[in-house]
Amino acid sequence: MININVSRFFLPAALGLCVVFVGCAAPRAPTDYAAFLQAKPASLLVLPPLNESTDVKATSGVWAQATRPLAEAGYYVMPITLVDETFKQNGLTGASDIHDVSVQKLRDFFGADAAVYLKIKQYGTSYAVISSDTVVSVEARIIDLRTGQQLWQGTARASSAEQQQQSQGGLIGLLVMAAVKQIIGTATDAGFSYAGIANHRLLSAPMPHGVVYGPRSPSFGQVPVSPR
Repeated sequence: MININVSRFFLPAALGLCVVFVGCAAPRAPTDYAAFLQAKPASLLVLPPLNESTDVKATSGVWAQATRPLAEAGYYVMPITLVDETFKQNGLTGASDIHDVSVQKLRDFFGADAAVYLKIKQYGTSYAVISSDTVVSVEARIIDLRTGQQLWQGTARASSAEQQQQSQGGLIGLLVMAAVKQIIGTATDAGFSYAGIANHRLLSAPMPHGVVYGPRSPSFGQVPVSPR
């Protein structure tokens, strides 16, 4: 009988698969909340997002849904309509120009304790042979407008692929479904729903590596537990 040491073959292969598919990602380091907890911002100004996607609807889709999770986390959040109109009255309509405004001027304009800087990395529906996926990916930073110090940063993503079920219609059925989903998704701004999910994952409390509770929350002062 030939005695084969299975581990000699299985372990290297398994490690190779980890590298190819997921990179065997190391556990993420715990988020440092020291500055956030010390600053104790009570009011937040959410700036219009920078849009690095190819979808022109991305900025409004993400911005319109960014205040709710922060308000539910215990912060007073400046109303988007007020913020938008204030910038327009001062000749600022582009997100890139607004992000360049100094923290002191933002503080003078709005009186908020901190500002939320958003950046959209992906937004919308794309077609890839036999699949059609709607993806929204957003990054955020919170900057103290009193000191200019960064208090927190994070990123989140939402995708229709998380809920997709395998089609039973064969290859032709998959192709047709993918094309139809892309048309419908683009025409109806399917990204809007996933922007809401991404914003919730990014800006809600408590979420792993997310924002801390605001002073209007009964959980104020508690720090999100980072997954091991």
